[in-house]
Amino acid sequence: MECEEKLARFRQAHLNPFNKQPGPRQHAQGAGEEAPDLAPEEVLPELPPVEPEFRCTERVMDLGLSEDHFSRPVQLRQAIEECKQVILELPEHSERQKDAVVRLIHLRLKLQELKDPNEDEPHIRVLLEHRFYKEKSKSVKQTCDKCNAIIWGLIQTWYTCTGCSYRCHSKCLNLISKPCVRSKVSHQAEYELNICPEAGLDSQGYRCAECRAPISLRGVPSEARQCDYTGQYYCSHCHWNDLAVIPARVVHNWDFEPRKVSRCSMRYLALMVSRPVLRLREVNPLLFNYVEELVEIRKLRQDILLMKPYFITCKEAMEARLLLQLQDRQHFVESDETYSIQDLLDAHTGRLGCSLTETHTLFAKHIKLDCERCQAKGFVCELCREGDVLFPFDSHTSVCSDCSAVFHRDCYYDNSTTCPKCARLTLRKQSLFQEPGPDLDA
Repeated sequence: MECEEKLARFRQAHLNPFNKQPGPRQHAQGAGEEAPDLAPEEVLPELPPVEPEFRCTERVMDLGLSEDHFSRPVQLRQAIEECKQVILELPEHSERQKDAVVRLIHLRLKLQELKDPNEDEPHIRVLLEHRFYKEKSKSVKQTCDKCNAIIWGLIQTWYTCTGCSYRCHSKCLNLISKPCVRSKVSHQAEYELNICPEAGLDSQGYRCAECRAPISLRGVPSEARQCDYTGQYYCSHCHWNDLAVIPARVVHNWDFEPRKVSRCSMRYLALMVSRPVLRLREVNPLLFNYVEELVEIRKLRQDILLMKPYFITCKEAMEARLLLQLQDRQHFVESDETYSIQDLLDAHTGRLGCSLTETHTLFAKHIKLDCERCQAKGFVCELCREGDVLFPFDSHTSVCSDCSAVFHRDCYYDNSTTCPKCARLTLRKQSLFQEPGPDLDA
């Protein structure tokens, strides 16, 4: 009996502090047993719960994604509120405030990941900004982007990200460490416009630029493969020798030959192919001097922008939705400066020039032949007062840069020093602001 009592007292005094307790002063014991009285010096003070502290570190992009103490939605919401308060307290446009904003974004993304998918999307799983959809196809043979093994659809379950087309086994789903490339496209929609900016393996520490695995040009322990887009080296798991058109080579050399890129670069370029982010006049204005297709396309785009005001004020054109002819290239009806890689690819093959010519003909037919309201908005050359009605997008016309009046090109160049409409507007302004004479004062 004495041994059992000593053993019970020993166990009571050495309880595991990590076990969940029923109360702050109760211990795991039977319902009929009483808790032993503790000496005053043995009573531990009850500490307040520790709140997550905000720290701006160098690796701000990782915050909110790998911290274990932000594992519950309640804690994440509390951290989000604290991060909002910190952003308001920090100086505006400071580096610390920018880091805090990035942290807030990732905390919200982490909270979104912990939420259950909607009821109408039972097969969607959110992970590292990926939205994985459970595939139903069984006969398609794919390769897992995580383990590089073949996905046998007949006997294995696999998922595909709806944003970047990342594929993996169901067993590899929780092992993914690469965030979705679509988030980078949303936050940083721009190209690397330096041709293969190589820095060398020593700048990477002889490790893969993505997974940080040891690599070497000799293939020991792993072969180093260069990405022609980023100029960095990757291991064979992150670089599958995929081919893609390099935007920098297109803009500077008009070179469309596909070159080897990493998996991450391939997904990024695939998502960016239709985004109009290239301003050719700023990056390489001399390109228009050597590529005739671009000169023709630029002229067609300028004409379409001149036709746009006619369609906006025309009821028939709005009902016919003529501007939707360019719904796949909406930036064509906004400006003539920006291009996408897909635009340049189609211009190189001749498809873009043909499609724009057809659209230009359809628009001009509506304005000049089919619609009386649009015809009434034409111009008559005030220099010769002869010929048909003129429109600003006609090839044989010139437009005054001050008043937008339209004239015959030959007439305008012969009388380039004077514009009748500008002179008329100047006289009207002078008559309005002319000082009253003495007769009017009397």
